[in-house]
Formats: sequence, C-alpha cells, structure tokens
Amino acid sequence: MNLNDTCPMLKSMRNSSHSNRSNHADMAVVALHGIFSTMGILENALILWVVGFRVRRTVAAVWVLNLALSDFLGVLTLPLFTYYLSSSHSWELGAPLCIAQSGLFFLNMFVSAFLLATISLDRCLLVMQPIWSKTHRSVAMARKICALGWLWAGINTIPYVLFRAVIPTTDNRLLCYHDFARFPTAATLDHDCRVRQEATALSKFLLAFLIPLIIIASSYACVSWKLRQRHLQRQNSLFTNRRIYCNSTSSTLSPRFSKMVMAVIAVFIFTWSPYHIFCLLEISSASANPLSDVQKVVEVGLPIAATFSFLNATLNPFLYAFSCPDFCERIRESMGAVLEGLLAEGEDTGSARLQFNGIRRSVIEKARNIDNNSKTEIES
Repeated sequence: MNLNDTCPMLKSMRNSSHSNRSNHADMAVVALHGIFSTMGILENALILWVVGFRVRRTVAAVWVLNLALSDFLGVLTLPLFTYYLSSSHSWELGAPLCIAQSGLFFLNMFVSAFLLATISLDRCLLVMQPIWSKTHRSVAMARKICALGWLWAGINTIPYVLFRAVIPTTDNRLLCYHDFARFPTAATLDHDCRVRQEATALSKFLLAFLIPLIIIASSYACVSWKLRQRHLQRQNSLFTNRRIYCNSTSSTLSPRFSKMVMAVIAVFIFTWSPYHIFCLLEISSASANPLSDVQKVVEVGLPIAATFSFLNATLNPFLYAFSCPDFCERIRESMGAVLEGLLAEGEDTGSARLQFNGIRRSVIEKARNIDNNSKTEIES
C-alpha cells in the first residue's frame, strides 16, 4: 500500500508503534476479553434457547428474542478481537474475517438501538392508546417490525463493511480498520477522507445513539405524564366507569418487564456512550491535526471504548434473568432436558434405560399393591 494514498489519520496509526506497551497489561486485557467472550456467547445462547423454545410467544418475547440474537451475533466477534489483542495488536486472520467482525459489530449496534427505541414506543402506546394497542398489537406485527429493524440496520452497516480493510503498519503489524481512501472520487484525497469519516461517525452517533435516546426519553416522559394523569383522575372520581376503565388499561403494562427494559436502556447508555464520544473526538482531532495529542488519546482510548461496548451484550442476559423469575425456572427446566438427553446418549444407554424401566415397574407394582390393600380394607 502506497503511504501517499492513505488518509492522514490512518497514516498516523500506521506509523505508531506497539513495542512500548506493557506485555503484562496486554495479557490482562486478553484474559478479560476471553472471559467476556465466553460468558457472552454462553449467556446469549442460553437466552435464545429459553426464549425461543421454552417461553410462550408474546410481543415482549419477540422483542427480547431479537435483542438476544443481536447480542449473540455481537459477542461472536469477541474471540476474533481477543485473538487480535493476543497477537500484539496485529490482525492475522485475513480480510474476510476483518470485514465480518466489523459488520457484526455495527449490525449489533444499530439493531440494539432500533429495538430499544421500538420497545419504548410500544410501552408508550400501551399506556397512551390502550384500545388501539389491544386491537393492533400482535406477535405477527412485532415480527414484521423486527424484520424491518434488521433490514434498516443492515443498510446502515454497508458503509462500514465497504471501507473496512487490513492495513500494514511500519512495525510489521496489520490493522483491521477503516480505509476511507478506498474507492476514490474526483475530489482530493483529504476531502474524501474527511467527508467519509465525518459521515460515518455522525451517522452512527445520530442513528444508533442520540435519536434512539430521544425517542426513549420522550416515550417514557409520555408514559410518566399519562400515569400521573390517571392517578389524579382516580383520586377525583369514586367508583365511576372511568376509574374501572383506567384500571383495566393500566394493568396491561407489566411492571417487571418495564423495569427490565429500563435496566437494559441504562446499560446501553453506560456501555455505548464512551465509544461514541471517542468517535466524535476522532473526527474533531483529524480535522484539526492528525498528529495532535487528542489523536494519540483516541488511538489508545477507542479500542478500550469498543471493548467496553461489548459489556452491553454480556450484561443483558443477567438483566433478563434477574428481572424475570420465570427465566430462571425455564433455564432450570431446559438444563434438566439437556442433562437427560446427554445421559440418554451415553455409552450405558441400554443399561440405564433398563434400570430406569425396572425402577418404574417396581414403583407401579407397589402402587397397585397399596391400592388393592386399601380396597380390601374398605370392603371389609
């Protein structure tokens, strides 16, 4: 790759060296990534299994199922990122996996933001328009909305996939990063780099963070206002039809699910905000001076912020389980079914089955004897 055909920011990253960083710190980060990746994959796979096969299909279950699927796809890229860190921050896995890792990362970002905004609007409509929600809100409609969200997220992910590339550095490492100098136009190189970098950074900040947060905040502000209004109406009316109507409609808003949604939204803000802050700092430092101290801070802080964002997909399964006690019961039932299947597939399947059948026949015979004895005593 010709150094003159590289964006200024990427040129600075190519010239930076990794040799002055602590190996002990790197090993600690790699170990932490390994724990996060293992926990995230197992947790989200378990949630997908429970919600997909052990829970009755409802609108809320469709929302959680798609959130868990998005998180599962996101954490699937964590082992790749962990291997990159363990290889002295050098991407040795090739361009296809580099593009796949970037695509799944940003797909998870956009889908999560879309679904959280959609769930908040759904909560709002349940309170503001209960009759409309009762007639139009269905599992089929929720599935269509989720499909639309995945399509919307996929379209927004395309630019990040197109400009992703493996770039060699001056110290013989390989970077998996955006190369905005690809597909040059009639404009100058600096113009292409600046416009593309600013467009991608601002679009993901607006579409995957700020606008969803505005929708979420507005939805819950409307919910709070409506519930407060209903409370005042119940205080001013005694056993009227209006009061009965308010009680029947407000009961459709599940407190446990609402608490879980609020916790998931809080974790989303907490884990994704550092990443978007560093992305905005990156474009501001690149437009000013690519070699500035801010850019050096971004080079160190952005990978850490990206790692921190993976906590969102790792923590969400805990929120599902602790917010909904039924999840724990379903998980126990599912694990029992797994263990039963594993035992049935062992080498001693035949003997175990014969032993089980023998115990069952013995129990049935004892029950029959007890029943016959009781009948004899009653007749006598």
